[in-house]
Formats: sequence, structure tokens, C-alpha cells
Amino acid sequence: MAGPAGEAYREAGLVWHTADVEAVLAAVRSAPSGLTTHEAMTRLESLGPNELRASGRVSPWRLLLDQFKNVLIVILLAATALSFSLGHGVESIVIAVIVLFAVLLGFVQEFRAERAIEALREMAAPTATVLRDGREAELPTRTLVPGDIVVLHPGDRVPADGRVIESVNLMVEEAPLTGESLPVGKESERLIEADLPVGDRMNMVYAGTAVSYGRGRAVVVATGMRTEFGRIAQLLQSVKVGRTPLQKNLDRVGAALARAALVIVALVVVLGVVRGEPWLEMMLFGIALAVAVVPEALPAVVTISLAIGVQKMARRHALIRRLPAVETLGSTSVICSDKTGTLTRDEMTVRRIFVAGRTWEVEGSGYEPVGRFLVEGMDTKPSRELEQLLEAAILASDAQLRKRGDGWEVSGDPTEGALVVAAVKAGIDRQALEAVAPRTQEIPFTSETKRMTTLHKTAAAGTIAFTKGAPELIVSDCLEWVGDHGAVPLEDADRSELLGLARSFAEDALRVLAVSMKADAELGTAQRGMTLLGLVGMIDPPRPEAREAITVCERAGIRPVMITGDHPVTAEAVARELGLLRHGRVVVGADLDAMDDEQLNREVGEIDVYARVSPAHKLRVVTALQANQQVVAMTGDGVNDAPALKKADIGVAMGITGTDVTKEAADMTLTDDNFASIVAAVEEGRGVFDNIKKYLMYLLSSNIGEIGLMVGAVLAGLPLPLSAVQILYVNLATDGLPALALAVDPAEPGLMTRRPRSDRGGIFTRPVVTLMAAGGAWSTFINLGLFLWLLNSGRTLREAMGMVFVTLILIELLKAYNFRSDRHSVFVRPFANRWLNLAVLWEAALLTAIIYVPALQQALGTFPLSASDWLTVIALSLTVTPVLELVKWMVRKGWLATQRT
Repeated sequence: MAGPAGEAYREAGLVWHTADVEAVLAAVRSAPSGLTTHEAMTRLESLGPNELRASGRVSPWRLLLDQFKNVLIVILLAATALSFSLGHGVESIVIAVIVLFAVLLGFVQEFRAERAIEALREMAAPTATVLRDGREAELPTRTLVPGDIVVLHPGDRVPADGRVIESVNLMVEEAPLTGESLPVGKESERLIEADLPVGDRMNMVYAGTAVSYGRGRAVVVATGMRTEFGRIAQLLQSVKVGRTPLQKNLDRVGAALARAALVIVALVVVLGVVRGEPWLEMMLFGIALAVAVVPEALPAVVTISLAIGVQKMARRHALIRRLPAVETLGSTSVICSDKTGTLTRDEMTVRRIFVAGRTWEVEGSGYEPVGRFLVEGMDTKPSRELEQLLEAAILASDAQLRKRGDGWEVSGDPTEGALVVAAVKAGIDRQALEAVAPRTQEIPFTSETKRMTTLHKTAAAGTIAFTKGAPELIVSDCLEWVGDHGAVPLEDADRSELLGLARSFAEDALRVLAVSMKADAELGTAQRGMTLLGLVGMIDPPRPEAREAITVCERAGIRPVMITGDHPVTAEAVARELGLLRHGRVVVGADLDAMDDEQLNREVGEIDVYARVSPAHKLRVVTALQANQQVVAMTGDGVNDAPALKKADIGVAMGITGTDVTKEAADMTLTDDNFASIVAAVEEGRGVFDNIKKYLMYLLSSNIGEIGLMVGAVLAGLPLPLSAVQILYVNLATDGLPALALAVDPAEPGLMTRRPRSDRGGIFTRPVVTLMAAGGAWSTFINLGLFLWLLNSGRTLREAMGMVFVTLILIELLKAYNFRSDRHSVFVRPFANRWLNLAVLWEAALLTAIIYVPALQQALGTFPLSASDWLTVIALSLTVTPVLELVKWMVRKGWLATQRT
């Protein structure tokens, strides 16, 4: 709805869930029989259709042009033009293809990100059953207006936000909106509290949710962009997506290289002209040096590293939608995770049973029917009383357990599924049981009675009724209970003790059911005068692998946080069992509403669990964490998670339970909905960043050595030690296969024991810069010294240039091994990268051909080296390793440590 006309029908001063039905109908000018067609059309014309609107969409052409704003792309385009002007046509074409690939990749990713709003619109029901002119009619959902009465049946998708005016056991699946894992019962009575979160408004239904049971009617109070879905769409449209740490780092690298290239060209040209060298020759030489400075293969290395990371992550159940997200995962410092299905199995499991005066613990997790029964920690065979309770529970349940592939699944109500699994664990044969006690009648569960009863005909005991439901109601309707020696009268003191026990179960976040029976039962009296068999406590249990993953997170300096729409008691219990409560602080949505942004920014680092939160709350939490310089990964499956997923540095959608909306808004989708898969993806992301860093360390250290050699010779008044062709070949040799091989380097030991790196710190930390400078300076020193010594010892300029050329290449090939780590010794797994081994062997073979094949000697200015020449160049080249080992030793000692900023 929009405009003044919309305001007349919006809330009219009412809070919908606190007003009674008559007041709501009066506020929207409607009646139980609905609107007339004329009135509905009038409202539709003034308020607009019941659909979500996309605003401010960016045109595809704008998205494409934005890709060229990257500094590195601009530099590479300039390098392409320079290479072509120097006659290197093949090289210029290769660089141009790399640039085009990078541009198109970025365009496709951003274009797909714009699909989130469209996916949200597609969740709307196409038609709805509406009362118009006093009769039911099937109408397009977009024609609904406030005041319409919608009729709801099982399987229907709710077409608009509405206030329930009639409910017959109506239950609605609200998981896409609130994250609530179980269907929610709906009623028409008014509620008292005005500030209830969406998940607790039991007399409201919301667009995009689905009716799972019962039937009802609701009066529409909000349509289009004023629905809860509409608010989420507005949040999605308002979220500004920031650049990834990798993009920021590469922008800084590109800018630095651009400045360096300009300075080098100017310095070499000016010094050469001052010395009397031809201006045009020095200009071409300066351009060759500038091309050498620019890492033409950087986009290829980045893309290859990210693409390989994508493949590895897919094998570990994480599908990446945006390539830069792979690297961003490596700098993640906070993981905000939903509870249901991610930290837990989303499979209700019986954990505790009280029967005949004893409390039994039940082992096992999820729907797999394997687990022991324990009494006081001792493995104990199920007693007859326990078996009797589980037999009653399974007979009074409709859920079915079946094997599916390597796992198990339950069809039907999850609570009943937990009872069925527990019975199978105890060795109860359901088919045999139903054969001797077939069901004859039943009294279905309702929100008023909060119980379900089934009647069964038996040959030995006649008709027996079995009931399961809310303890406070069933205990009050029981006259006996099964004690240590059979059924005994149930006194008021016993009732108080049993209800206290049920409360203690609930305080441990267990959902509690009472199970009872009645012999010689009739349908009309089956739920009165019963015998209590016991209490059953169940929970959606934490995933065992999630507990281990949280431990890995803590070792890696990553802080896990739970954000859920579930009840705070349940959330706290699961968090405590997982070891996630580090500060012990749990807040609910109402607490967040009471905090301003400044207070939340101060306290967000101390909150471990957020419960009963709305989409706006999740967005605020992510924003507050980012304001504290945290790199945030946020998981979600429901529509309510989409804005926070889009805002987070890494949005993680659930592949099994997730909606299309969340998948479109996310950067990554988990195929197994498992928290442990996020941690595995973080590990891969760290490996990807490391490999990009290795490439840049190696390449830029090599460039420092090359440029230092040339500038040093010019400053010292020496002849140029390398020709332009030799410079371009060295650049091709180092920026080629060895550099690309570093993009697939195996992960270093201890990758997940480091603290997350700062996204502001960049690639060039103190250890990295020191290593690059040391390697480059030593290469300059060795080659310049060799060049000067050869000239002074009577060797020709061609021979001196040839030996310096070979020494420089050998030093850089050795550096490729040394730069596989910025802290570990080169002698730790020295040949673990087989692709690097092959690349170095290939470059060595090419170098040998250049030295000994006459045609290549002429082209590259080399000559056949003697044995003593080889001994000299190899000995000098090997000296780079101890220099770099010394720097790494200083890094390991902490002398060059950089703190996380």
C-alpha cells in the first residue's frame, strides 16, 4: 500500500494482534462476509496491487561499465597497448583475454545479485480464496486489498498479512519468515503484549508462509510493500554491498604498481638521456621495464586460485556463487549462524524419559535409530514400563520412519518422529504392535486440547486409549500413574512433583510430552480418568560435528555467534552444549530494540546468542559487528535472513532448507546445511589468500631484483646489464608457469591455528615486505656485483650480460620455492607442489636451450657457458636461500610480527 489512502487502512491507531476481531474489522471497514467487488476495486485503484516492487534497479550496461573502474584492469589495458606497440602481439592478446574474462566474471556476479528481489516476489501465491460479495471466489493474489477476508486451507500459501478471525486447529509453517522450525498454532483471541516479535503473534498470519494443518479465515490488514515480506524487500533494497578484502587489497596493489611504473619510466629515461643515450631507445627501454613491473598474470592467478578454491569447497559441501567470496572467507572473524538445521540437526530427538520413578537418558542424535538407554550413566536394558510408554507413544503417532540412501528420514510431525525413533531404539516392532492393536478411532490434536488420543482394539484387554500431549493438561486428567510396582493412585503431591519435573525438563530446553493410557475406553471419555505412563523430553540436538567445528573456530580466532528466531531458553541450552557461550550473554529482540546503535556497537562483542529476532535485528547485528572492524559471515535459510545475508561480508544460504530468496542474496550455499562446512570453507579461503600472497611476494620480489639491477647500473654509470628483450623474457619466465604453479600450492601446516587477518592490513604485512625487500635487494646485490666483477675481469659486455641473465633467472626460480611460505622454512615439504616442480624443470630446460641453441643465443644475447661459468652462477644463485631463511627465522621468533588491526 502507498500514499494517504493506504494509511487509512493500515493500522488506524491499532496494534493488530492486541485488538479484538470486531475492532480490527471496523478499522479496515470490513465485515465477516468480506468486501463487495466494487469496494475492493476502489481500494485496489487507490492502494495499488498486492505485490512487491523493485526500486532503483541498476541497468546491465551500468554494471558492465563499473567493472572498468578497477585500477588493475586499467593498468592491464595499458600494458596490453604497450605490449602491442612493442611488437608482442601474442602477449597482448593473452592479457586482453584475461582482462575480458575478469570483466565478464564481475558483471555476471553482480547481475545475479540483483535477482534477490525477484526471487522474493516469486514466493507470493498466484491465487487466493477470498470472500467477495459474501461468496468464496478464487482471485489473483495481486488483487487483494485490506479488508478482504481470505479463506485458509492446508497447503495454501498465505497471500497477505492478516488478522485471524476464525481458527479450527489452524497451524502455519512460518520457518521462511521467522526461522521457527515447527508449525505454529493460530487462534483468533486478542493478545495482550504490544511489542511481541512476529513469531509470537499467534493471531496473525503473514504473506509467504504456508498453512500446514486445520483451516481458518483472516482479514487482510497489509498488502504489497507493507507486509512483513515487503519490509524485508525494502531492507534488501537499502543494503549497500561493500567491496571484498581481496578487491580492496588488489586496488591498493594496482595503485602502487601504477605509481611505481611511472616513476621507473621517468627515472630511467631521464638518467639515460643525461648520460647521452638516444632518447627513443631509452624510452622503449623504460616502457619495457614498466611492462615488467605490471603483473600481467595477476588476474589469471587470482581467478585460477579462486576457481580451484571453488572446486575444493564444492567437495566440502559449499557452493560459491561469487568468486571473491572464496578469499573473503579467509578473513572471516565472526560467523553468525542460525540454530535450526545448521548448528542442530533439525531432527527432533528424545533425550530424557521419566517412567516408574526413574529418569532414563537416551543416546543417539537425529533420526538414526541407534542409541543406548542409560540410568545414572550406566547402560541399562529398557524396562517393561519404559517399553510400555514407548509402545503407547508409537501407537498414538502417525509419523513414519524410513531408510533413505545412507540416512534416515521421518515423514510427518517431527515430534512424533522423535517418539518413533526412540521406540525403534528400544527394539519395538511397530508393525507387530499395530497388528495386535489396530487403531479404530482417534481424537486429533487441537490448539485448545493440546493432546492427541487414539483408540485401539486388543484381544486381551478390549479397547485401549493412548494419549500424548501437554503435561499440565494430561497430568490433571490422570487418576493413576505407573510407579515402581505398577499403577498407583495419583495424589496432588505427586502431580506437583511431576509438573516440577516437567518444568526442569523444559529449563534444559527439552520439549516435554506426557504419555498416558486408559483401559476399556470409549471415545467420549477416553481423555479423562487416565493412567500416566511417564514424561518424554526431546530436543533438536546439536550436530556432533558442529561442536568440533566451534572448537576449530576458537583455535583459528573466529568467533561463532548464534542468531535465531527460536525461544531464548532453547537457544541458550543448545549454545551451552556446543560450547558457544563464551561470555554467557543471551539477548532477545526486545533487548535489541531497547539499545541504540551506539550501545549495540559497544556491547555486540560480548553477546553470544540472539534469540527471537526479526530481520531488522539481524541486519543491525551484522552492521554493528562490521562497525567493529569484523569480517562477518552470516548464515540463513528463511526469507527473513536475506537482508542480513546481503549485508554480511559473506552471506551463507542453506541448500536443503533455504529459500530461493536467501540463495540469491547469498555468496555461498551449503549443500548439507552444516555449520562445519562453513568452517571448512573458511580454511579453503585462507589457503586461497595465501596462494595469491605467495604469487605477489614472488613476483614483486623478482621485479625488485630486476629493477634494482637496472637502476643500480644506471646510477653507477655502468652499461645496462640486460637488454629490453632479456628483461621481457625474465618477466615472462617468472610471471609465467612458476607463478601460476604457486596458485595451486598446497595449504601450509597450521592454517587454522592463526588469527584472522585484518581486511585493512592488506597483503603487504611487515614479514611479507621484509621478505620481498630482502630477496629483491640480495638479487640486486649479487647480480650487480657479478656484472661489475665480470667487466673488471676482462669479460666482454655480451658475456657479462649473458651470465647476469642466467644468474637472475636461477635466483628467481629458487625464490619460487622460498616464497611458498612467509614463515616456514623452504626445507619443510620442499617439493610438495608438483606443479611448481614441473614448471621449474620446464623453465630450466628452456634456459638450457637459450644458452646452447645458436638461433636462440643470437635472439637473447647469450653464449655457451663453461663448467666454471656454471659453477659461478649456481653458487651465487644458491646464496638467496640462506638470506630468506634468516628473515623467516626472524618472523618465527616474532621480531617482525604484525598485530591484527
